Amino acid sequence: MGIRRTSWVQLVVLLLPLVLVLTVSFVGSAKGASNQSSTQTSTHWQQHQQHYQSHLNETRSKQDQLLSKESLGLVLNSPHETHLTRTSVIFGLTKVANGSIVNPLCQSQLRHVQRGILSKQPWAMKVLDASGTKPSGFVYGQNYWFGSREACKDVQRPVGITLSKNFDRVMHLGLITQRAPFDMDYRVVYLRHSSPWQVEIKLMSEQIIHIGLCLPTACSSQELKQLSEEYVSRGMFTENDIFDIRPEVVYIKDLQLSDTFYQRMSFRLVVTCVIATCALMLCSQQLMAEAKKRKTLAPPDLDGNDDENEEDRGLVPAESELWRFLHTLLQWERLQRFVKCYDVPGNWAKIFAIRENSVHEIPLMNGLRSVCAIWIMVFHVVWFMYFTVHNKTVLISYAEQAFFQYVSSAPLLVDVFFTISGFLQTYNFLRNSQQLEAVRLNGFLQNLKLFGKLLFHRYLRLGPLYLVVMATVDLVYAYIGDVSVYHINERFDEMCSRHWWRNLFFVQNLFDHRDMCANWSWSLACEMQFFILANGLLFLYVKHPKVTKTLVTTALFSTIAWSYGIGLSIKFQLSFDSAFATGTEIYTSPFVRVLPYILGAITAWMLLERSKKGSKWELSEVRERWAWHFSLMVFFVCIYSTIKRDLGSLMAITLFVMGRLFFSLSVCWMISGSATGRGVWWSRLLEAKGFQHLSRLSYAIYLLNPLVIALFYSLTSSSTHADPFMLCVVTCGFAVICYLASIIFSLAFELPYSNMSSLLLKRGSKSKNA
Repeated sequence: MGIRRTSWVQLVVLLLPLVLVLTVSFVGSAKGASNQSSTQTSTHWQQHQQHYQSHLNETRSKQDQLLSKESLGLVLNSPHETHLTRTSVIFGLTKVANGSIVNPLCQSQLRHVQRGILSKQPWAMKVLDASGTKPSGFVYGQNYWFGSREACKDVQRPVGITLSKNFDRVMHLGLITQRAPFDMDYRVVYLRHSSPWQVEIKLMSEQIIHIGLCLPTACSSQELKQLSEEYVSRGMFTENDIFDIRPEVVYIKDLQLSDTFYQRMSFRLVVTCVIATCALMLCSQQLMAEAKKRKTLAPPDLDGNDDENEEDRGLVPAESELWRFLHTLLQWERLQRFVKCYDVPGNWAKIFAIRENSVHEIPLMNGLRSVCAIWIMVFHVVWFMYFTVHNKTVLISYAEQAFFQYVSSAPLLVDVFFTISGFLQTYNFLRNSQQLEAVRLNGFLQNLKLFGKLLFHRYLRLGPLYLVVMATVDLVYAYIGDVSVYHINERFDEMCSRHWWRNLFFVQNLFDHRDMCANWSWSLACEMQFFILANGLLFLYVKHPKVTKTLVTTALFSTIAWSYGIGLSIKFQLSFDSAFATGTEIYTSPFVRVLPYILGAITAWMLLERSKKGSKWELSEVRERWAWHFSLMVFFVCIYSTIKRDLGSLMAITLFVMGRLFFSLSVCWMISGSATGRGVWWSRLLEAKGFQHLSRLSYAIYLLNPLVIALFYSLTSSSTHADPFMLCVVTCGFAVICYLASIIFSLAFELPYSNMSSLLLKRGSKSKNA
């Protein structure tokens, strides 16, 4: 047994080295098989890097050769040089650069760009690719040759992208890693052209070519302008030969915010208004919190004494001297009432309040205001899109199609607001028996004082939000005028700086529509002027009703005759170019636009006279239902009546005047029907309680939506394409943004002053009663 055990041990000892050798060889072969794939990939990558390095060395050697040739005064005979000079503006500028136009450093760097392009260095190829050239679509309005602003920025830094080494690539790695040897900036050159090979719509200045160029920072804008003028004057621009562009350099923009931006008066006003409003809101919240705290902690007063200690009022004393001063100041009860007008939770609740409609309200107006405000916003989306769209002819052709008439005819909806305003002004004035008695008993000076009081409260309710938006328009347009890639034709920053007093006194519509600050505010000027006129006639009506009726009837027929006379004298047409050119005489003129206001006022007077006499509607239910549907049909027929725009002056002005007349009458029927509690299924939709919320925001939406739309369009880096489907998506986005902006502006600049007006009216009524 011992012998056998010894043999087994010896056998194991002999076989152990053999097992170890086999194991090591097996592990080694497995590792070799697993690393084969990665070794091949690494080999490919190393070979690609070596190939790129050799190509880079070859490129550098070529560059050195080019440098040596230029130093010897030899001419570069690249096969691409002539083609690039004719087709690429950036390369053409490098060709005409000389010491008499640009500074030495600029000239040297431009020459460096030229050599880099000819020798096909990656950074220079990115400069060439980032600079704009003529795209297709010039005939239909493609004047935006922007190139790529982002690509020009990437010339300064490595592209922020990670690529796997597991794949073979034929690209030059320098496209990602190589930087320009000096600083480069994206500039835009604006050329005015007079090519007969582009459809000329005559809306603003669409014949401005925008060319984006990636140029050295060392070159100033003034030098580049002179360089561009030299380039186009030499006839080196090949597009000039083909399309007879005949370019003229207008200016160059470096897209940098100017130093004067923060020195503008509008900047100071907006900042001051925001800070003051935020401070008042904080004070209001502190007052509300303190009142709630006192109400919670104060023990019940068994003696029935409601007097409070003077030291318990106002803010909690704070360590800061400012807070102490504010605490002392807010002990004044009148100031507390003023500050409480800025109560954010209270104003928020007012905006979103949904309640049952009272008997004396006309709920259909809420629906009309809301729908028309959104409808006009849709029109503004298309209108401001025109200035950034590169197929303008196609966009205008859409506007003349039957399906899109609801957009192109949306400006007619402003008459809905005029009709509602005329109705409410007359309706509320004639229903206020106490005020009517006061006007009847007052003398001239007393009525003049009452008239001024009504005008003051009107201004207090409308003015603050309007003036803040006007200052914001000035600031925003100064900003986009500096940093936007687009040529801004309507420089409202310049108009507001010069003509701010016109908007302050609501008379901007009495001047040329091209010189208006925030030209969409013309309707607010009309509203204020009509308010003053209507109040004067209503005061006169109380004492001399027959004279007033004669004056109103005369005004109604006079505005129709005036519209006909103006339309025929200026040869008015319904085409978009003619309508824009005659905007001052037809579109924004208060003498033309007063028609729906007068009709609304007459409707309110007739409705009140009928209710005084106790007479009821004599139409049967079926006839009344058909009358409702007929009014809706007239409403849409008037909107779609401009589908045929190539009419003579007489037909065009007749369609314009009569269309607005019947359109306003249809709205008057809807309002009077809702006031008497009648309606059909679609009028009940407009009377839905949900429209109460949107109706409260309609004023802010109307004021803000052009500003928001213009700002977002102007900050894009590439032109837009007129596509109906994408337009629907963009419109939905703008609707949400405008809705949110209107809530913020209403909370800050509309509702506090509306509360203030109500507070002053209550104090006035209490003092009279006392």
